[in-house]
Amino acid sequence: MPPTEMAVLFADISGSTKLYDTLGDTQAKTLVDECIGIMRGIVARYNGRVIKTIGDEVMCVLPDADSGHLAATDMQLKVAALPAVANVRRAIRVGFHFGPVIEENGDVFGDTVNLAARMAGLAKAMQIITTRATVDRLSPALRDSTRGIAALSIKGKGDDVDVCEVIWQGGDDLTMATASIAAAATHIKLHLTHGTRELVLERANSGIVLGRDASCQVVLADRMASRVHARIERRRDKFFLIDQSTNGTFVTFAGEAEIVLRREEVMLRGQGRIAFGHSIGESSEETVNFAVR
Repeated sequence: MPPTEMAVLFADISGSTKLYDTLGDTQAKTLVDECIGIMRGIVARYNGRVIKTIGDEVMCVLPDADSGHLAATDMQLKVAALPAVANVRRAIRVGFHFGPVIEENGDVFGDTVNLAARMAGLAKAMQIITTRATVDRLSPALRDSTRGIAALSIKGKGDDVDVCEVIWQGGDDLTMATASIAAAATHIKLHLTHGTRELVLERANSGIVLGRDASCQVVLADRMASRVHARIERRRDKFFLIDQSTNGTFVTFAGEAEIVLRREEVMLRGQGRIAFGHSIGESSEETVNFAVR
């Protein structure tokens, strides 16, 4: 199927961890779900489609650059208007990019998706970030509500990408210096320890494969592990562990009970251990320690 041009938009709830810490799981999830519902409704209003939700994040597509701009602005306005709960306010950060995508089985792929995710990763709470190429496709009235911020080096792109902000409300509270964008782009790293070997995942190497096959970046000797057992990939400033195995992947976050992934994924946070094919308690050697910093 030939590529189709559309706006790809990512929006997630900034500081959702604080919601859970302050309000507890049940009430926090209710508030997160309310935000997700609002964003879903706005996407439908602008003739868009939600591709997926991952925890506190929505990925969607809209028919043109103007729709992406209007949907992003509407999301910010509606979420900003929500009342505070226990002195905690909800806020979202949004990034979008307009360009060609490949549609397959209800999902979308390609460079446009990657750039949209990258823009969302640069955004702070209550902020909308997009590319200059997208701004150039906006109608004149909407183009006037944007401002250039910086030209950043983006993985896989030969030239720097001009980054812009959509101004959706007045005041100085949305001002962001170029230096702070660059810092956001490189702040989060994932440290992995396997035996005596340590790997660090950051912007330059945003994914690895773990398994018994010699081609894997982390080669496991345990016969309970599959040849290609699991992979870790970076999505904006978060790292996800995705199980692809026969026997499952076992994960323990510090101070929490072990969870088992079977063709599922989990976002890595804090620090913990990963075992392959059996419980962490059954193996003292074939485990991987991780720490997100």
